Amino acid sequence: MVRKPATLKDVAALANVSRATAARALNSYGYVGGETALKVQAAAEQLGYRSNRLAQALRNGQLPIVGCILGDIQNPFFARIAHDIEVIARERGHNLVIGSSEEVLQLEISLLGSLQSLSIRGFIVAPTSADDNGHLQQLVSNNVPLVLIDRVAEGVDCDSVVVDNEGGARKAVEYLITMGHRRIGLLQDDMRIFTSRERRSGYRAALSANGISLDDRMIAVSQSTVEHAVDATIRLFSQKAPPTALFTVDSLMTQGALLAFRSMGISIPHDVSLIGFDDFNLATFTDPQITVVSQPVSEIGRVAARLLFERLSGQDAPPQKIRFETKLVVRGSVSRHSAG
Repeated sequence: MVRKPATLKDVAALANVSRATAARALNSYGYVGGETALKVQAAAEQLGYRSNRLAQALRNGQLPIVGCILGDIQNPFFARIAHDIEVIARERGHNLVIGSSEEVLQLEISLLGSLQSLSIRGFIVAPTSADDNGHLQQLVSNNVPLVLIDRVAEGVDCDSVVVDNEGGARKAVEYLITMGHRRIGLLQDDMRIFTSRERRSGYRAALSANGISLDDRMIAVSQSTVEHAVDATIRLFSQKAPPTALFTVDSLMTQGALLAFRSMGISIPHDVSLIGFDDFNLATFTDPQITVVSQPVSEIGRVAARLLFERLSGQDAPPQKIRFETKLVVRGSVSRHSAG
């Protein structure tokens, strides 16, 4: 005959205390005298009692789960962020549910709605759109803890963790200009994404500050995947007067550009110079190694998770807007260009 699992009532009876006292002793809330607590714990151990923390959390509306909706989870940048958030969540006794919006607004909205229906306590989101964000504003209005990561959203007043995208892009393009380049290509993704807007703004600012006119023929728009970046790069460099240098706005596009150059027989840095935004493992395994704008990816997820758990613990301070600096890491993929 299978023995029924011990219940809280059984523990209370064996310890000769009320169920409420047994519950307080086993779940560490409220006050229970030391001797009584020891009696309850001994009874629980004798009976093999295991509390159902999930059921308790559901009853209290405090399910120990937080949600995280990022862009393409296959992107190494987002994968590292998800890992770091999960580490912090685990340290705080929470589980993490991760969703990938694939940079599709309606999918982001759908994922957020589904997670909200599970009574998840708070969210970390990399918003797909800088403008269409009523669903995020609604979270803030309902006092649901929300941290925006990598990107901000217009009109959403909450904690955020981003980097200086515009400044990083400007440093990269200005470096190319100091190396003699004036036909500088830009490989970017959808302009509704905050990071794309900021990095293009830095690109334009660097050109303008150095008296170089913006030329739309030097700009290619691609989805942020290696495959799409290959096609966009080939289109850009099949022109009669292609760029002499290329700036890509993320690591997947940088990898796509590298594959495109190889297929076209274009040599780096002899035929074209290359700088990518965001460092990645293969950047130091290529020959030459790739010059990049590096962002502190090891800090971004951890800081966002810390902000979220501060809100979950009841902190009621004004929203924190954290912006990390970037660093231009010069390697071997840029050469000096001589006009003529």
